[in-house]
Amino acid sequence: MEALSPQTLFTGQQVVSLPECASTNTEAQNLIYRNRATDGCVVITDKQTAGRGQRGNRWEAAPGENLTLSVVWRPSFLPAPDQFLLSQAVALAVHDWAETLLGPDPALRVKWPNDIFFGDRKLGGILIENTLSGTMIQHSIVGIGMNINQREFQVPTATSFSALTGRAYGLAPLASRLLEHLERRYLQLRSGRLAAIRHDYCQVLYRRQQPHLYEVDGRQIIGEIVDVDEAGRLALSIGGQIRHFDLKQIRYVL
Repeated sequence: MEALSPQTLFTGQQVVSLPECASTNTEAQNLIYRNRATDGCVVITDKQTAGRGQRGNRWEAAPGENLTLSVVWRPSFLPAPDQFLLSQAVALAVHDWAETLLGPDPALRVKWPNDIFFGDRKLGGILIENTLSGTMIQHSIVGIGMNINQREFQVPTATSFSALTGRAYGLAPLASRLLEHLERRYLQLRSGRLAAIRHDYCQVLYRRQQPHLYEVDGRQIIGEIVDVDEAGRLALSIGGQIRHFDLKQIRYVL
């Protein structure tokens, strides 16, 4: 991949570009252990062989056709109980960036907690791994995988920017612009504009205020997403009552 040139203060000013690796999150963690990762360090690869997703799933991407990268931040200002705010800020940043490619399309949404969807198809995902120091976050590794030029997928619910627009994209310019959007939302978080982040996140939630099928305790129910609480739990209206769920308690029925 070409060199990255983001117009940022610190995010992406140190770039570790690898032709191939098992996982950019793992490589970022190794850099942290060796004290070789600055705040905002980015690890990016053309080919990731063992990428990780939510719920322990694997993230698969065709080599050289997509964006697979990890960002190292040091959000020592953020208490551990508030770590979902970082997830919201990152998801919003990726959504902001995707809008520059697809326009402000109402089909572009964030599927809780932080997948990027267009309609009912997945454009990309985010995996954030935090290291705590006492009650505060010491390091965060923000792994992002976005489907860019790939056209064929083993998973029928996946799509890409190229599949949606018919265009082919240069990966380095897209990565640079993505890093700029990430830093913008991160600085918003660091400056304490938390209400704005929570508000913006809820406005772009996939399936918000729409009745849909979900799986809870092995059975399907109809619920309506109304909000996400401060702990990051999904709030659903079910039969006129509000119930809250964490990631392991509920599944979307697509």
